[in-house]
Amino acid sequence: MRLQAWHVIVLIVAFILLFGWKNLPNAARSLGESMRVFKTEVDQMKDENAARKDRAPGEPPLPGAGERTDDTYRDTAAEEYRRLEGRPDDGDPRA
Repeated sequence: MRLQAWHVIVLIVAFILLFGWKNLPNAARSLGESMRVFKTEVDQMKDENAARKDRAPGEPPLPGAGERTDDTYRDTAAEEYRRLEGRPDDGDPRA
């Protein structure tokens, strides 16, 4: 059971019927922005994990290097979303 050309054509027609011709570019742009934010978050998690592995087992974490405390928490996904939308960052992590 392989993907054939008519399968792709049916999917394209279904997307056009569901979202409309004019909304497809906006949907694709939104999906691209979401994927960029997701990739940024995954890269950040990999960096934090690498920083934890580099530390000796009994060594306390360095401030701001890997481990987050309540006073240093930053919602980077929300910041990235605000930046992409062109809105100012008000510093509220719940927004």
